[in-house]
Amino acid sequence: MKKFATAVAVLALMSGTAMAQSVKIGYITKSATNAGWMMINGGAADAASDDGAIELVTVGPAFQGDLSSQLEVFENLVAQGVDAIAIAPVDSAGVADAVAGALAAGTPVVAVDTGVVGADVTSFVATDNLAVATIQGEVACGLVNNGDKVIYVTGNQAQSTGQERRDGFYAGFEKACGDSEVLVVPTEWNSQQAQEGVEAVLNANSDVKMVVNAWDGGTMGAKAALENLGYSAGDVKLVGFDGAGDAIVAMDEGWVHADTAQMLAKMGYEGIKAAAAAARGQMVEGRIDTGTFLVTPETSAEYKALIGM
Repeated sequence: MKKFATAVAVLALMSGTAMAQSVKIGYITKSATNAGWMMINGGAADAASDDGAIELVTVGPAFQGDLSSQLEVFENLVAQGVDAIAIAPVDSAGVADAVAGALAAGTPVVAVDTGVVGADVTSFVATDNLAVATIQGEVACGLVNNGDKVIYVTGNQAQSTGQERRDGFYAGFEKACGDSEVLVVPTEWNSQQAQEGVEAVLNANSDVKMVVNAWDGGTMGAKAALENLGYSAGDVKLVGFDGAGDAIVAMDEGWVHADTAQMLAKMGYEGIKAAAAAARGQMVEGRIDTGTFLVTPETSAEYKALIGM
């Protein structure tokens, strides 16, 4: 009787696996080299592996911020007949027509990390950038005195992510640090731009007390700028956004004083899960908030254990 029951259980498990509908998901990332995006992309790959019935086709733009090549790979995926597309837009409005066309043709589209402006999506999987950046601003204000001069390194302002992180930072920072001068270094999520911009501002403003960054590529660019100019860890405070591994290592070294971390791997994981569910005709939430974690020197060990670092 025991052998029969075991056989039935095995058959049930095999049947459950066989019932998982095979789907082909196109995943259009922003970057394959940025430390934070490597974590997001790893989460996407893990989701496909854990599901066991997802064929994941991962593609991206020719270079950071290249809308034309991102649109080209989007069109190629539609032409291949993928069952759903997950995309991290390099331009929130620029991808709208392509997204609307795919949806009209019956292909679900999930936005990951960055929203789409001008077209609906099946689901938007990301942290609440405005809310988290507001926390970042409040925490940053607590690290300096009201009236101290600070630098803010932006992300791409063509993307909703960059806009919301900028707006949230100002909203949080100005609550108690409204007398501080904020010197802006504009970037398009480019670490070299961040490094060069921060160096230029520091050369003209030796009294800067802190650099706040819209993403951790900027954090690492700012750190490189400080090192090039002969600063030591802690001379100018650094505040990050992402929770990327290299920024957390820099925190352990005394450079970074706070980082509002996205749950990066979770974002990629949940994005592909949502795309697969939609491809299989299942109900998917229109907005999936993947949460945040405030990393400080006191919470760094807990965060690293949480993400398996």
